[in-house]
Amino acid sequence: MNACHEDLTLWLDEDSDELIILDQTKLPGKEETVSISTARALYDAIRTLQVRGAPAIGVAAALGLYACAVRFEDETPEGFLYSLRKTKAFIASARPTAQNLFWALERIEKAADGGTIQEMLTHMRTEASAIFEEDIAICRAIGEHGLSLLKDGDTLLTHCNAGRLAAVKYGTALAPVYAGMERGMHFQVYADETRPLLQGARLTCYELHRAGADVTLLCDGMAARLMQEGKIDAVIVGCDRVARNYDFANKTGTLSLAVNAKFFGVPFYVAAPSPTFDAGCATGEDIVIEQRPGEEITEGFFSARTAPEGIGVYNPAFDVIPHTLVSAFITEKGVIRLG
Repeated sequence: MNACHEDLTLWLDEDSDELIILDQTKLPGKEETVSISTARALYDAIRTLQVRGAPAIGVAAALGLYACAVRFEDETPEGFLYSLRKTKAFIASARPTAQNLFWALERIEKAADGGTIQEMLTHMRTEASAIFEEDIAICRAIGEHGLSLLKDGDTLLTHCNAGRLAAVKYGTALAPVYAGMERGMHFQVYADETRPLLQGARLTCYELHRAGADVTLLCDGMAARLMQEGKIDAVIVGCDRVARNYDFANKTGTLSLAVNAKFFGVPFYVAAPSPTFDAGCATGEDIVIEQRPGEEITEGFFSARTAPEGIGVYNPAFDVIPHTLVSAFITEKGVIRLG
């Protein structure tokens, strides 16, 4: 993990063996980092979206589980493995929809394949570092393959945040934008604000503007009008889990985009790293959808409450989008065309 920290969303402090994350709940107002070395701190960081985005959650879980394990007080390998499994189960419960979370935790547990405690820690650190480096390489490859679907000057629409802040570096849906900018290409990007937590407004606009990209913010309900006016060449979104039949889950509001894109004949692309594919999930009906606190809608990111006290609130974190609405998946291994 030798990349410049200024370009990274999270990393392992090699001196203290602590996970360091950029606190995304403070953006765009403040750039602050948080040091994590306990199971409770890691759980809270994932649950409260201090670290978010499927790839970033997976990497944070890997590095964070290692950081926790370094501090276990067990004196025997058996006790160490018991603590490891207990901590892993606790962290896994933070976000039930994110496939990368479970994938990364499984890899770290398997790395502790026996031997002394120190040997298991060494193997865990090696595996966590590999997951970190793989994420950078995967996202970079997604960017390269995504460019094959785009042309210089295209106007793109995205939802939520699937850029640098959703991964270690580059991101998924925004990776083609960054790869194209490195080649001197120009894309105009429209970013949905993404209610209720405003990841598009706070995070996508923040990182694209900071990178010098051409980005325009819009309310979620305005996207259909842009497509109706013929102003969108392609929609590109990320995903949190892909079922075996290519149904997928992504931030609430993605389904509306997919339906509108189909109606107006706009290509709908999904950037999906291979760890996001869940072979054990047959269709989108099998994807567990996380329900978030109602306060995110009624109070979050506003100076005053925006709804009456005592009302009911429906706040699923994700939509499940049928594969029939998808034009193609962009993976690190290539493009999978569906529609």
